[in-house]
Amino acid sequence: MGDIRRRGVVALGMTALVAPLTLALGAGPAQAAGSCTTQAGPYQKQVEKFLGRPVDGKQSTTDCRAIQAFQNKHGITPNIGYAGPVTWGVMDLMNKQKAVGSNPNKDHKCPTNKGRIACVNLTLQISWIQDGSRLVYGPVPVRTGRDGYETRTGLKKIYWRHINHVSTIYNVPMPYSQFFDGGQAFHSVGVSMWNPPGSHGCVNMTTATAKKYWSLLQTGDDVFVYGRKPGT
Repeated sequence: MGDIRRRGVVALGMTALVAPLTLALGAGPAQAAGSCTTQAGPYQKQVEKFLGRPVDGKQSTTDCRAIQAFQNKHGITPNIGYAGPVTWGVMDLMNKQKAVGSNPNKDHKCPTNKGRIACVNLTLQISWIQDGSRLVYGPVPVRTGRDGYETRTGLKKIYWRHINHVSTIYNVPMPYSQFFDGGQAFHSVGVSMWNPPGSHGCVNMTTATAKKYWSLLQTGDDVFVYGRKPGT
């Protein structure tokens, strides 16, 4: 994010969406960056199953390359093909997000008496727009604040929108920014939604999602943020 000159508010900033689960990376085998480890990780079987590999708990060259490709895609480091807690944490979160299906508010935690509202579930790292109890758009994966820069919870309102916003703190673009709490905003980023460790408080989105939110929301619309991001 950046500073919001019209409001005189200094944005908290956010760059970089999340290794949704900011779990501490377990001690892995010493390995040069970019190389592929021969050692099986503590989540070897789970990772093999997720990737559609033969589930035997043993590291093969093909296993390692598949894991490494996943790590490279989502910006997980070290990217040596080791089935550690961060890699499995991202995969486990993806599984949980997929299980939500088309009923993201089944826990009834996002208000249904506010009309048009954007909901953010920090625990599952998903967001959606609903109108009353009717789902309008989503759910979609998002990338929220990392440990120490948590996206603040509660009921808020979009108070300022700036389609070509640029952070003056981090000097990075924040396209389709919709600010709802101080310097925290919905906006698009150019990284994976599962890229660790997360934002500096904003709710990161893909460009397609941010554009959709821009078209569906307006100043004065409600935003409800709840839950707790794993690792924060």
